[in-house]
Amino acid sequence: MYKLVIFDLDGTLVDSLEDLGNACNSALEKFGFPIHEMEKYRYFVGNGVPMLISRALPENERTEENISRVKAEFDSIYGNAYNVCTRPYDGIDELVRRLEAEGIAMAVASNKPHNFTRTIVSEMFGDVFSAVSGKKDGAPKKPDPHIALSIMESLGVSPCETLFAGDSSVDMQTAKNAGCDSVGCLWGFRTREELEENGAVYIAGSPLDIFDFAVGNDIVRVK
Repeated sequence: MYKLVIFDLDGTLVDSLEDLGNACNSALEKFGFPIHEMEKYRYFVGNGVPMLISRALPENERTEENISRVKAEFDSIYGNAYNVCTRPYDGIDELVRRLEAEGIAMAVASNKPHNFTRTIVSEMFGDVFSAVSGKKDGAPKKPDPHIALSIMESLGVSPCETLFAGDSSVDMQTAKNAGCDSVGCLWGFRTREELEENGAVYIAGSPLDIFDFAVGNDIVRVK
């Protein structure tokens, strides 16, 4: 049994794609840049807001100045509309309750800015998570293992006692870099192929699969 489950936020705990995409499209539109269908944002998000903006801009417009001004507008819009459509995925609330009842610690590690990460987690889940960390200025982002290892250290848990759950290659690589097992979540923004190609140890078809992996029930390892 694992002692700690670290979760990614967007695409893992909460479906935030529409709010992220709408805010980005509004920011792009303000400066006369083309907007995108929501499905494209599945591949734009995951590496932090500056990379989201860069990916959303036309290739020949990805200057530092454009990224900076569109990001500033995005931050303003998203700050007032981060929870219009964002909700926990079906089954997540039950998963969290069952892990808590089992005595397994839970944490969140996201490339979303730290203030947004903490606000969303607090509003959606209260104080059930033992540690919540988003992207902080001056600190490396995932897939660098810094954020995951810092959480483990703060909770006194080793990598071999930790399961990292996420929906993208970034999360699978983060787990590998941190030396812990990973579970790829199929309800998120990316594909099974991406998760398996990037080293997912387990694949979860539904949130409660994570509970089974965490406590050692019906374990089927991909690798």
